[in-house]
Amino acid sequence: MGLWNWFSRTGPSGFGQNSTAEEVTEGIDASHLTVIVTGSTSGIGKETARVLALRGAKVIIPARSLESGIKVKESLLEQNPDAKLQVMEMDVSSLESVRSFAQSFNSSNKHLNILINNAGIMACPFQLSKDGIESQFATNHLGHFLLTNLLLEKIKATAKETGIQGRIVNVSSVAHRRSDTSWFDLNVINDESKYKPFNAYARSKLANILHSNELSRCLKEKGSNVTANSLHPGVIMTNISRSLDLNSVVMSLATLVKPFLKSIPQGAATTCYVALSPQIKDISGKYFADCNEASPSKEGEDEVLGRRLWEFSQQILKKSKAEK
Repeated sequence: MGLWNWFSRTGPSGFGQNSTAEEVTEGIDASHLTVIVTGSTSGIGKETARVLALRGAKVIIPARSLESGIKVKESLLEQNPDAKLQVMEMDVSSLESVRSFAQSFNSSNKHLNILINNAGIMACPFQLSKDGIESQFATNHLGHFLLTNLLLEKIKATAKETGIQGRIVNVSSVAHRRSDTSWFDLNVINDESKYKPFNAYARSKLANILHSNELSRCLKEKGSNVTANSLHPGVIMTNISRSLDLNSVVMSLATLVKPFLKSIPQGAATTCYVALSPQIKDISGKYFADCNEASPSKEGEDEVLGRRLWEFSQQILKKSKAEK
């Protein structure tokens, strides 16, 4: 098999590396679903929101400012005047903002079928969030961990009332394989002298997988009709990579790397597949890549590690709330 055939092949799902978000959702009616997509103001998040709205779903667009969210909504409505879109203000890196968003959403929306935790930052310079937590861990994991907890009863209640299985989707990355497991200490995470941008990113992406797996275990234990899965969207050059130091050596390799990169429609495919595909019904606690089940690192499958992360995250949230 030639190199190009290998990269264009499909897996058991019938989709693969080159599939687009529209292709993997073709024929699916999502008009009865309400979906939240964090990070939907740009990149694969915006494409995810566009395609879910195209399939009829009501899509909630959380945005750091209402102005930026409204611009995205208007651009999506230009393409699809029938799109059901709602803009709400939220900064996922701020625990106070996440709490405010969840309270507002829960009071103004009867149902929530799908939560897609997609927002993220990548390999940025060291910075602490408003809550005094390293920004990548705060944005990529902790904010989404809190958001999921605050919306979980709404998702469970919707599934029980409608009979439609709820879904929680965490967008991780293959970069999780670069993470070690020696960081369950806020003093370690917040130590600027030991900070390495990509290592911090890898840490947060491993946390996405562990969060999904432990959440899935808890949901199964309680008999909830809700699934939780994680995924690697592929390597895509979007705004998330704006902090990377693309030096001349890397740039000179761009033409070699380009065939391995996905377009934004391809990058959103796995998210849309895991969120909407009937093939995913009852599948929970799994990791996906190229619209097929895949294997994460051994750390990503470690149940003990998942419970440690859950407890660690809860401790940070309790401390943060107590300090307010």
